[in-house]
Amino acid sequence: MTKTRRRLFLIASLISTAAQSADEQPIELEEMVVTSTGLKHATAKSAKPVTVLSGDQLRTKIGSTIGETLKNELGITTQSFGSGVGTPVIRGQAGPRVRVMQNSMGNNDASSLSPDHANGVEPILAERVEVLRGPATLLYGNGAIGGVVNVIDNRIPETVPDKLLGGATEQRYDSVTSETASALKLEGGKNGWAYHLDGFYRDQGNTHIGGKAIDEAAVQVNEPDYTAAVNPEGLINNTEGRTRGGSIGISRIGDVGLVGASINQLEKNYGIPSDGSGGDPVTVVLKQTKYDFKGQLNKPFVFADEIRMKFGYTDYQHQELDVGTPATTFLNKTYESRLELEHQPIGQLKGVWGFQSTNSEFTAIDNSDPLAMPLVPKSNIDTYGIFAIESFKSGAVTYEFGGRGEWQTISPENGNSLTYLPISGSASALWEITKQHQLSLGFTHSQRSPLIQELFYDGVHEASRSYELGNKNLNREISNNLDLGYRFNADWMTAEINLFHNWVSDYIYQGRADYLYGRNAEAFTADNLCPPDSACIPVEESRQAAATFKGFETQFQFPLMQNGFGALDLTLFGDYTRGTFDNGGDVLRMPPLRYGLQLSYEKNDFSTNARLTRGEAQTNAGENETSTPSYLLLNLGAQYRISSLGDADILLFANGKNMLNENIRNSTSYLRNFAPDPGRSAEVGIRIRY
Repeated sequence: MTKTRRRLFLIASLISTAAQSADEQPIELEEMVVTSTGLKHATAKSAKPVTVLSGDQLRTKIGSTIGETLKNELGITTQSFGSGVGTPVIRGQAGPRVRVMQNSMGNNDASSLSPDHANGVEPILAERVEVLRGPATLLYGNGAIGGVVNVIDNRIPETVPDKLLGGATEQRYDSVTSETASALKLEGGKNGWAYHLDGFYRDQGNTHIGGKAIDEAAVQVNEPDYTAAVNPEGLINNTEGRTRGGSIGISRIGDVGLVGASINQLEKNYGIPSDGSGGDPVTVVLKQTKYDFKGQLNKPFVFADEIRMKFGYTDYQHQELDVGTPATTFLNKTYESRLELEHQPIGQLKGVWGFQSTNSEFTAIDNSDPLAMPLVPKSNIDTYGIFAIESFKSGAVTYEFGGRGEWQTISPENGNSLTYLPISGSASALWEITKQHQLSLGFTHSQRSPLIQELFYDGVHEASRSYELGNKNLNREISNNLDLGYRFNADWMTAEINLFHNWVSDYIYQGRADYLYGRNAEAFTADNLCPPDSACIPVEESRQAAATFKGFETQFQFPLMQNGFGALDLTLFGDYTRGTFDNGGDVLRMPPLRYGLQLSYEKNDFSTNARLTRGEAQTNAGENETSTPSYLLLNLGAQYRISSLGDADILLFANGKNMLNENIRNSTSYLRNFAPDPGRSAEVGIRIRY
């Protein structure tokens, strides 16, 4: 059977499975309410592009990282760096332009500084994931022009459960990495007290793929002398990993408000995919401890409806090991506080005012040479910000506007301090033309200060296989983003279309230099040719240039069948981001055009779906970067709920990922030529709630 016939056979088999008979009508789900917009709008009443995952939908999409969990959502991909790392990429933006939070507080790890740094968020413990784009991102910081990802895990309970002991346990297995993952959550409360306990353990082996790990021809475009000494078929070496963690939280809740605290511990050990040289493998050990406090007062005085206060301390360590010996260490200790006042309506005006501060001590150390200067000097980073967002309705149009101002100082040891004053503002409008038609328009002016690594890094970065050079003369990054959205809702179809255009002056990026660094010679080469026995690696420089980003996200859903045989829906989707520099050339590591279809079937407690995605070739790779080929991605899913075993609610689920076993090169990944996406896999799991 040819490859094309096999693909058609798999697709036809799924469609046939989805057309099984049924007896009852599907249950209409309640509308989602987004909690991280400050004003808690329903998704259909928000002028901002919003993605919300919760309940069974979230459980069946959870991956080993938050990027893996979200990568098939509209406008979102992942910046993979092996199976241990996966940070979200939203509308082509990653790192500091996508702010990842836990329970509306910054995660304060080092994942925004470098693509090999794993995020401290563990998705298997999440109860809800919200993704915001556009004006609402200013509530949580300047410069998140890609968006905000808020992971909610109920670590500090906000309500008292109706029983003293409840919770959930989950077990899953994924064949592509032989991964086993276990999670346990216990929750309960009584007489105004509530508690939360959770823990998880994840173990995974090397990643299986649909071809060779290293694309030697692509690597040789920029490194002509490169030859892979080791290039296995069907496997990526050194991608195994283990993760464990847990948290404990307690709250006192009453009519006046609540007060609560939690402690969380995370340990992660993962390998960096091999560069094919046959040299010693690089592994990473990550440790993070978080202490969080939350307080809330309901109607404390006449003007205030709610006052919310949060405080957190994070102790983060990321250590890169060369044959078990520390080579590079990143340390980050951060205090973050946040105060929000939601005022009572003033006429039709509703709003939230707030203050936020972040105080960090950061350093990056070269452990291989005790006498060497730090890769990043030990620095104190202090940020203080005020923000406000207001909303009112006039006729059929709801208006929202907001602003944020920050004062940030970076004070390196034995160096001059740098101070930045980023100012941002936003405005949006939602016009409910009729019950079927909604039109939204949003504008955001955002300014971002450079990160410490973008400014000061100077040295070899083992995990990224490069020599990184910062630039202390970087300016603020200034962006102006326009969002236009349209929603249509009828019995025969629902549709959502989002268009965006983003103009960015002084866009900060890492660009590959046209010369190399000789590790053995400890010197830079004059050109892209490596002298004998120099063990050369690429040089990545912090640069700045004006850039423009534009694109769309679109989705159409058609109910094909709703009767006694069940419900069958067809969804058509697509997204695209194009990034160009104003002086010519393409922005690096942009996602390709994606489009496809999904068939979803539901009957009683059983549901299944088939999702086929076409990713076009990314030929606009950018200077000194390589193109990636097109691909077809077929994912299958099924779940069955058992809700008749006493008080327990049992969910069984199974997923088939990359069923065509394509060797997909992720254009947003720094390691796309060394580590393709996982090959064909089968995942099974069970979740029991009680």
